[in-house]
Amino acid sequence: MASSLSLTASAESFPIDGRFRIARGERSHAHVIACTLDDGTHSGHGECVPYAHYGETVDGVIAQLESLPALDASAPCDRLRIDLASALPPGAARNAVDCALWDLDAKRSGRRVHALVCRHPPRPVETALTLSLDTPEYMADAARAANKRHLLKMKLGGDEADIARMHAVTANARDARIIVDANESWREDNLIAMMEEAARLHIALVEQPLPVGEDAILGRIPHPVPVCADESAHTSADLDALGALYDVVNIKLDKTGGLTEALAMRDKARRMGFGVMVGCMVGTSLAMAPAVLLAQDADFIDLDGPLLLARDRKPALHYYGSTVSPPEPALWG
Repeated sequence: MASSLSLTASAESFPIDGRFRIARGERSHAHVIACTLDDGTHSGHGECVPYAHYGETVDGVIAQLESLPALDASAPCDRLRIDLASALPPGAARNAVDCALWDLDAKRSGRRVHALVCRHPPRPVETALTLSLDTPEYMADAARAANKRHLLKMKLGGDEADIARMHAVTANARDARIIVDANESWREDNLIAMMEEAARLHIALVEQPLPVGEDAILGRIPHPVPVCADESAHTSADLDALGALYDVVNIKLDKTGGLTEALAMRDKARRMGFGVMVGCMVGTSLAMAPAVLLAQDADFIDLDGPLLLARDRKPALHYYGSTVSPPEPALWG
């Protein structure tokens, strides 16, 4: 009888440095799940972040992982990744296993993941730093503290203070490109005013301004600033409905269900003429590592999860200034 890969999943909690607030609420900790696949000789690792907005919980994701049919230890990892897409839906659970399979394949073969997924040797890439939703005055202070960074992402809340928040950040980070992320909080009655003000302030990108399901409104208004789909774009299957509505799509491994589908989504997005953003949930370096490879040719990169934590796991990715370097083998891939 063929032996099976040993799968272990453990819940871990990492405190957030300060506060992290978006339009939907505030968090003090990043609750993640670390997954390990072991064949008795080599082990591969992955991390996912269950996301309540998508109906996920830590206990629910662990239950998904524990119910996963046994994975044949003798099967090639690329075959197992294909089978995994039928066994688990897109989301956090599949992401953890998919990334662990990529890592296990690298450990077995001695061939780095980047040799398979990157067109060129990977390099450090520039990542945004996220400014948490707060008062305009507090966000102005945060922008001043980060004014040496080249790319900032500011969270907005959908209320009358959003224009003041945009002014506060742009006035105090004049040398940075600014992404604004409304997290579905704008509405049809304020959308045009918000977009016009974003254009006047030379905002580089507006991310998910409207709630999922109201995307059609974007097809009826001008886009003086490019508009990025996040909550509306989970996998490559979602892209066909978004082509006339959005300019950019945000690809996150916890939405796609891992690096395998994320690569397919990136390639389809490019064929359709979308710009590509690679983003993340708030997790550790283990969650970011595969995404750094995916992001090598992205137009916008938001992989600052570890920078928002009070502590990261070790070994960790190397962040220097505005850049993050590709993972070393001791971490992943």
